[in-house]
Amino acid sequence: MRFSRKPMTFKRMSCSRSTISKYRNHLWFFLFACFLSWMLWIYLHYLVKLDGKNGIIFSVNNDPNDIDSDERRMSILPVPANPNESMNGETQMEETDQISVSEKDVKPDNLAVVKENEQEPAVTDNEGTSTEQKVQPNDSATAMATENEQESVVGIPEGKPNNGAMTMENQKKPVGGGVEEGNRIQGMQLQNKSMTRDKKKTPVVEENGVEQGIEDESDSDPCSGRYVYIHNLPRRFNEDMLKNCQSLSAWTDMCLYLSNMGLGPRLSNSERAFSNTGWYGTNQFSLEVIFHNRMKQYDCLTNNSTMASAIFVPFYAGLDVARYLWYDKELKDTASTDLSKWLSQQPEWKKMWGRNHFAVAGRISWDFRRQTMILSQWGNGLMYLPAFKNMTMLTIESSPWHRNDFGVPYPTYFHPSNDKEVYQWQNKMRSQRRRYLFSFAGAPRPNLPDSIRNQIIDQCSATRRKCKLLECGLVGSNCHRPVNVMKMFQSSVFCLQPPGDSYTRRSAFDSMLAGCIPVFFHPGSAYAQYSWHLPKNYKKYSVFIPGNSIRNRNVSIEKILNRIPRHEVVAMREEVIRLIPKVIYANPKSRLETLEDAFDIAVKSVLERVETVRRDMKEGRSSSFAFDEEMSWKYYLLGTDSEKHEWDPFFDKKHTNF
Repeated sequence: MRFSRKPMTFKRMSCSRSTISKYRNHLWFFLFACFLSWMLWIYLHYLVKLDGKNGIIFSVNNDPNDIDSDERRMSILPVPANPNESMNGETQMEETDQISVSEKDVKPDNLAVVKENEQEPAVTDNEGTSTEQKVQPNDSATAMATENEQESVVGIPEGKPNNGAMTMENQKKPVGGGVEEGNRIQGMQLQNKSMTRDKKKTPVVEENGVEQGIEDESDSDPCSGRYVYIHNLPRRFNEDMLKNCQSLSAWTDMCLYLSNMGLGPRLSNSERAFSNTGWYGTNQFSLEVIFHNRMKQYDCLTNNSTMASAIFVPFYAGLDVARYLWYDKELKDTASTDLSKWLSQQPEWKKMWGRNHFAVAGRISWDFRRQTMILSQWGNGLMYLPAFKNMTMLTIESSPWHRNDFGVPYPTYFHPSNDKEVYQWQNKMRSQRRRYLFSFAGAPRPNLPDSIRNQIIDQCSATRRKCKLLECGLVGSNCHRPVNVMKMFQSSVFCLQPPGDSYTRRSAFDSMLAGCIPVFFHPGSAYAQYSWHLPKNYKKYSVFIPGNSIRNRNVSIEKILNRIPRHEVVAMREEVIRLIPKVIYANPKSRLETLEDAFDIAVKSVLERVETVRRDMKEGRSSSFAFDEEMSWKYYLLGTDSEKHEWDPFFDKKHTNF
């Protein structure tokens, strides 16, 4: 069957060149009008979102509770820590906290800032290589002394110790014989700003010797209620100690570790365990120097003490007492007693009798709580002096039975200069491959019969395929190099943090820095210590196993950790990584832009505490902190000192053990 194709007919449109050109122009005009309308809409949309300061608010979903499935890769976008969330290092150097920095760990960098016209000898041995000082304490009966506070002295041929670690380049001359504070406002023009703000303040009104407050005539002052005044102490209480840095430790020359404003020597990234910038061989007892240098860059400093909401006392209490823990013990109380008298004679002291003063003691609380006048006993009596009992004291481990000292994080090896360095490190830890279920870096405590370290080492040794053990008991052990410790923590899901000579360890913060979930065995190791910096809900970021169950060999650590659901592990790890900014101290030469570090949180908490005391004094009320002092840990953690709690046995003085 054949089909014939009939031609289709239709009316043709005229398609001359002039017609095409005509409609083409109309089309381009239409597209251009659409483009202009779109640009106008974008401009108007973001115009209404201006925050009135420096930028535009973008709507980004940074919900901290939105955790990806364990089958998905975590987002590489920077997730800032939630700003709304929010106590004794080892009496000697904790074994994982000792630093033996080899030359390949240290960048060929200027490790010290030496003041103009001041020559200091380089720290080096005869060969220019590291040497080991093997000095043993002469008081073997001291319960807190251990064999593990021996560090290597590192010689760097071309480096000079920063005996002026608390000062900065181009520093001005000291005023009135005190600490050289001239450069504490460097780069910020703080003095001019302070003088301008002074004109906006009304005089301080006092009644019965109590400061009544400062009225601000300008509601726009961002520093209202945040001003801090730094006491200009005589040099013997801080700067002179840095000049004589070789005498600060019975175990090693501290000059190297106090360089770079207290951060220590730069660490190289030759083994890819760190990031390329921001890493230093920081000593765990250098917090006083770091904090002082950070305070000099605080954005609300004032030279007018009557404006200050709080007053900072830059006394290097830890460096002072460390000189006399083993030798010249009759001098242990000299500096602290003299400073107590000096403070009580200052006009600033009489405003609130020291209750608006605060200081940092960069050792554990027990080093400052000798209860007798027998100088041969451990530590000095600084925190029992009347003046210091009125002040707020920040220590790397606080006492659970006293109300005036508060735990702040140990310094770690990471000191970023900006937010970007923090975000990059957090993202690196999110993508880390972790081959070990748990790990432990430490040494046994044969001199402490109640220590659980032997049992922990035994359990780890029995499961070598799932547990990584870094033994630290021997001099020259691999655990004394920061790179080895950080690499182990980065390859572990959980990191065991048992007490040592005291409740706390620097290792806990090093492990969190590596994104490793800490496992604690005593609530005094973190939960009752760092309530300003860590969430009160400890289950969000850690695992708690009562130490008694380990001591009695009733539980298996491996089985407990294996039973935790995978999605809970992922959530805990993400919380640990989010907490990293809160447990590190930024480089004193700079400030983080939007993130709060451990220093920021500590200062803010001190200001809040002082304001509470000031309000109570103004209203003639009993102190808001008038609770049973021996229940301090419970009050600060739970808000009450009377209710019974499951952790009460851990803090029973009659049965306290580590």
